[in-house]
Amino acid sequence: MSAIATSHDAGQDSIVSARQLRKAYRTTVALDDTSFEIAPGRIIGLIGPNGAGKTTALKAILGLTPFEGQLKVLGRDPRTQRDELMNDVCFIADVAVLPRWIRVGQAIDFVAGIHPRFDREKCERFLANTKLKKTQRVRELSKGMIVQLHLALVMAIDARLLVLDEPTLGLDILYRKQFYQRLLEDYFDEQKTIIITTHQVEEVEHILTDVMFIRNGKIVLDAAMDEVSERYTEVLVSADRVDAARALKPLDERALPFGKVVMLFDGRQAAGTSQLAALGETRTPGLADLFVALMKGTYA
Repeated sequence: MSAIATSHDAGQDSIVSARQLRKAYRTTVALDDTSFEIAPGRIIGLIGPNGAGKTTALKAILGLTPFEGQLKVLGRDPRTQRDELMNDVCFIADVAVLPRWIRVGQAIDFVAGIHPRFDREKCERFLANTKLKKTQRVRELSKGMIVQLHLALVMAIDARLLVLDEPTLGLDILYRKQFYQRLLEDYFDEQKTIIITTHQVEEVEHILTDVMFIRNGKIVLDAAMDEVSERYTEVLVSADRVDAARALKPLDERALPFGKVVMLFDGRQAAGTSQLAALGETRTPGLADLFVALMKGTYA
């Protein structure tokens, strides 16, 4: 099965503009002539299975790996202008990796020393609303307190681009939700752009403005969330309508009890909404279901 990718119009004010990126590791192609645009003031979910090329794409954006093709990040080439670029970029890989020996105050001092856009007063104002003390070591903190510390450090950096690579790995669902909610409420604005990679698709779905699915080094879906909800439709098909529904060539189907089947249709390829409604109950698919459908065969 193949998916049709869409792309946003290229613009001179793009935060990221990628053209035919290619990166190979010996016999593995991590990025395969990959092209995409990221506009300012967006929250992008870069989602794909392990080995799809997510991390390589992020490394290219951050100037951490060589590649072929054309790439501009905030108008700069990350291969030759990385030092200048990183003044406007904040990168967080995992909130669970703060050194256990470091004290809260030392963590603040460290970030203040390496990032020119770090606002110490803003960080301390955020921490004033928590139970965190500057003398506490990370090993003395609960997971929730570590989340609060990481949020304070992140939100005090006035970066134009924030890159989050599996930022809540190892945290339970309560703290994962808290992280994303505070990020949305206290950090994001129209002057900032956020790129998130995660395997917990359902947890970021509600904050994303755009989504990119990557598979085998290629972008197979690049769309605004509004477009996704308009383009794709799930239909709950009863047993006596299955053959008629299959004739409309669904992208995917999965069986339910009592002979019912859920089928996923792409509005660009299938019949109109009224014809789908005649087959059964229709609904907008969740991002996780859409991801599974478009990635079928990846794990074969």
